[in-house]
Amino acid sequence: MKTLLSLVYGLAIFQTLVAGASIPRHFQTFSTTRRQLNATQVQRELGKQISNTTVIFGPDDSRYNESTARWNIYAKPRIQVVVEPGQASDVSTIVGYCNENSIEFLAINRGHGSTSSLGYFNGIQISMASLTNITIRPSGESAWFGGGVYDGQATRYLWDQGYVTTTGACNCVSMMGPGLGGGHGPLEGLYGMVSDNFRQLHVVLANGTAILVNDSSHADLLWGMKGAGHNFGIVTSFELNVFPRGPITWHYHNYIWRGDRLDEVFNALNVFHGNGSTPVNMTVNFGGFSMNTTITKEEPIIWWTFAYRGTAEVAEQYLAPFNAIEAVYDEYGDVPYPGVSLAQGNGEDDFICQDNEVRITSTAGLQVYNLTAEHQIYDGFKQRAASNPKLAAGCGILHEGYSTEAVDNKNSNDSAYPFRADHHLMLFQTIVPPGNGSIEDAAWKWAKEVTDQWNDGQPGRPVNTYVNYANGFEPVEQIYGHEAWRLERLRGLKAKYDPENRFRYYNPIVRANATSVN
Repeated sequence: MKTLLSLVYGLAIFQTLVAGASIPRHFQTFSTTRRQLNATQVQRELGKQISNTTVIFGPDDSRYNESTARWNIYAKPRIQVVVEPGQASDVSTIVGYCNENSIEFLAINRGHGSTSSLGYFNGIQISMASLTNITIRPSGESAWFGGGVYDGQATRYLWDQGYVTTTGACNCVSMMGPGLGGGHGPLEGLYGMVSDNFRQLHVVLANGTAILVNDSSHADLLWGMKGAGHNFGIVTSFELNVFPRGPITWHYHNYIWRGDRLDEVFNALNVFHGNGSTPVNMTVNFGGFSMNTTITKEEPIIWWTFAYRGTAEVAEQYLAPFNAIEAVYDEYGDVPYPGVSLAQGNGEDDFICQDNEVRITSTAGLQVYNLTAEHQIYDGFKQRAASNPKLAAGCGILHEGYSTEAVDNKNSNDSAYPFRADHHLMLFQTIVPPGNGSIEDAAWKWAKEVTDQWNDGQPGRPVNTYVNYANGFEPVEQIYGHEAWRLERLRGLKAKYDPENRFRYYNPIVRANATSVN
């Protein structure tokens, strides 16, 4: 698939040049163009322009491997030098330096982006790891977050101060990375997605200019940053709504069922969610199919986890239908909100957060679960457990569900995020051994099969892809919206704020200027 994608992009570039279009500046040859970079050279040239808290290092430095580690290494960007700004103001200078020397740049926080388009990058990584300040405003209605803040850090800090905010469900993931793509999470039923709560953002544009983006300053760009923001700039800090933390304890309940309970489980889930009417405090649930050989080696198990914002007594009333389904295992308890991710297996040290794996992924957005599709998917998994156990062992087929009231109540036209009617996020993911072409090919075939089954199970609905789960092989309209006006508006913003398409390595809106995978 890498070879095919390289050919497609290569033809697009060729057609652009033949048509007589001007060559983008980052493709032009300058006397200072850098084919090979080294940290010593960058330090000598850039170091005197930036704060003394900024660090610059390359592959021979002990910090390099940790700084460039990625959750998915299927399409790993080629990082020649890492620059970690010590102050937000340094980012503009770093971008300016890269532009003057025709060096590509890529801003990274926690390294969870897994799209294939990242594999085209070759240049300087701008690591946001030091920009982690959190400052609650005196009003108690919002807080400023550094561009390097991540979910677990924000959740723990705010909780201790008496607040919560919208983040993803996984502690190890950055706030801003998913937020720029919309940002689903446990509190979205109450307060909306992460991007729905943007008040203002400090953004460094592709030309190095630092701007403030809010309702009265670059308001057109604020629309684009709420769902397609990876295409427009680097966020060095942002102001986000915060809310009183609410109940002191949350309730969780985790289940494991055998496959013969599939109909009961998914029927109960559809009733529970009511096609978008999930009880608002029944905040997040997710689960799916995976192998657990301590229970059975012949077939995948069905596992699920629920989190409720409040007492066990109320939560278990909602969960009574699931308690009535005979389980192989279940556990439950009460924890403060920062402990929910740990209870659900999404903590920073949990398996789901482990880096440096080759992960083959595909995704779909659904309104309800189709039992026929789920049977097909489960049976396909069971067949592979018998015929290709190495492939099956690394696979997890994930179904995410949220309470969505506040998301649904937002006008879809008011932000670039296009798919508010998708109540469930699906993710196929399998870990394959590095360099094993036959298993990788089988994994891609399986990924497509599962996604097709999910989408075939909702005839009449368009095929939608959550940008933060996209693998990069989907058409642009599946990621950014099927309405012509929406895509035109995004392309207009791209022409205005990034005319040379410098930000083109994370599911780009404009794809014609990509280069070949290394």
